[in-house]
Amino acid sequence: MNQTPDILCIGSVLWDIIGRSETAMRQGSDMPGRITRLPGGVALNIGMALARFGLTPALLSAVGRDAEGDELIAACEIRGLTTAHVYRSDDLPTDRYMAVEGANGLIAAIADAHSLEAAGDKILSPFSDGSLPVPYKGCVALDGNLTVDLLNQMARSPLLAQADLRVAPASPGKALRLSPFVQAGRGTLYVNLEEASLLCETTFDASPAAAAGLLARGAKRAVVTDGGAAATVADADGAVTRTPPAVHVARITGAGDTFMAAHIASELKGASPTAALEQALQAAALYVSGETKI
Repeated sequence: MNQTPDILCIGSVLWDIIGRSETAMRQGSDMPGRITRLPGGVALNIGMALARFGLTPALLSAVGRDAEGDELIAACEIRGLTTAHVYRSDDLPTDRYMAVEGANGLIAAIADAHSLEAAGDKILSPFSDGSLPVPYKGCVALDGNLTVDLLNQMARSPLLAQADLRVAPASPGKALRLSPFVQAGRGTLYVNLEEASLLCETTFDASPAAAAGLLARGAKRAVVTDGGAAATVADADGAVTRTPPAVHVARITGAGDTFMAAHIASELKGASPTAALEQALQAAALYVSGETKI
């Protein structure tokens, strides 16, 4: 694809291997269910959702030159994503994510993004070879699967100093990787209640307090979700809080990425803070209910 991208999605592009049972599960459960393999990774999930919302995303990531990588690149292009800027490694395998979900939610997950981490700043080569303009002035969705050093570099880099930067941690285990963006007062942070608590070194009971806590720590703008409870968007101009629709949960993996993509797409199309949050919550609800195609 040669279209000019509306947004860059920087981070993990991999295969999601998801096992799901319709029965509630706990540690040690052995249940019948379905196992699927789908294109995934935070950056890719956001990109696929953005494409569904009518935008043209471009990926910056690392994908192996193996059979799985070739298949993944083809799957991305079919879904409307630009892959021309993806770093293809000859000696690193394509990354994978594996999760087990039950009717009661996510039971366990392992993200193997070692190839992305090993590639390091090679994924940013399109900025140095002239493929992308510097400084980049468009919208950028960035995920926390990159190394701490690279995220720290990007929080202060002149490459993205004029970009509309949107940042997500990828998982609670990687929440602290977003600390450089809090300290630098850069970008919009998309976190859940647990991730906000980790970044602020305290415990929050609801999204309004969590969003306020992030701003107090130095964040420029915060978007905090809390599952089926109220979500909040806050910056120096004020805060908006809305409760998502109640739906039957058919899937979980990728819900946060869908929310983030819908919120970004709504704002890029000119929606007000309240309307953008409501549209994002509705999109995430449709996703977890299984009504949105992947």
